[in-house]
Amino acid sequence: MELSIFEVLGPVMIGPSSSHTAGAARLARVAAIIAGKEFDRVYFGLSGSFAKTGRAHGTYQALLAGALGFHTDDERLRNAYAEAEKRGVVFDFQEEDLEEVHENAVHICFFHANGEKSNILGASVGGGRISIRRIGELETEITATNPTMVVYYQDRPGCISEVSRVLAEKEINIAVMRVSRTSKGGYATAVIETDESFPADVVKAVRQVNEVTEVIIVDVPEF
Repeated sequence: MELSIFEVLGPVMIGPSSSHTAGAARLARVAAIIAGKEFDRVYFGLSGSFAKTGRAHGTYQALLAGALGFHTDDERLRNAYAEAEKRGVVFDFQEEDLEEVHENAVHICFFHANGEKSNILGASVGGGRISIRRIGELETEITATNPTMVVYYQDRPGCISEVSRVLAEKEINIAVMRVSRTSKGGYATAVIETDESFPADVVKAVRQVNEVTEVIIVDVPEF
């Protein structure tokens, strides 16, 4: 088995646990970035050890802190409840059966002021590392270890080719691409991990591709 020094030492964080606090905070922060809009209420459905031991490990505060945008080493993580109250954000924690995902899994639902909801499913997989498994109804795999572009689009032939062409013309090298759709011709996402961050003109160009409805950048550099 190969282990990196990161996996041995763990991340810079507010403890006590890299999985239950650092991973939880990072997971919720990435989820909030993907949700992409302000919210006034957030629901956390916890499964497995998150549900069973999360309260004692500080997982609740870590998840809420991450949703509010705090980094893993932010001292405010311990006071997440008070920070949420300051912002007028209502929060709720419940146990939910997500056994098919991971033992440290959580379903996060952001409630937005316009009445819309963003449902994101993910897990803390150890050493502070995370995996986003589902956005709405779309299966995905986002680790946020590399700069990542999430492209929402209407499924049609040629759309992803056009997005890839835009990145190639801007000399952005694609490391990994994962595509998911609800049905043929339905809604789809492309998760594109790259070696470089995305300049604003690249994001603008991708947004202008026909059938693309939204582009979200996940670039979380602390790990």
